[in-house]
Amino acid sequence: MTSLLILLAESVGNVGVGLADIGAGLGAGLAAIAAAIGIGNIGARAMEAISRQPEASADIRSNMIVSCALIEGVAFFAVIVCALILFV
Repeated sequence: MTSLLILLAESVGNVGVGLADIGAGLGAGLAAIAAAIGIGNIGARAMEAISRQPEASADIRSNMIVSCALIEGVAFFAVIVCALILFV
């Protein structure tokens, strides 16, 4: 009977590790999808702004590139954190 309880306790402990792996995978996927949606929205709004004011295209383009770089940085940080959860 005690060996059955020990086996059950060990299997419950392993479930927690599996859930952490699933959570890390979902977190990395969600970060990548959210970054893609955000960058797509920035690109769409920048093209709309350039079509409305072509003389401001240089300023709009540079702001768009900086915004996209910041979003990519946050997404990369989120993926690295999820990778650390998986491997540490």
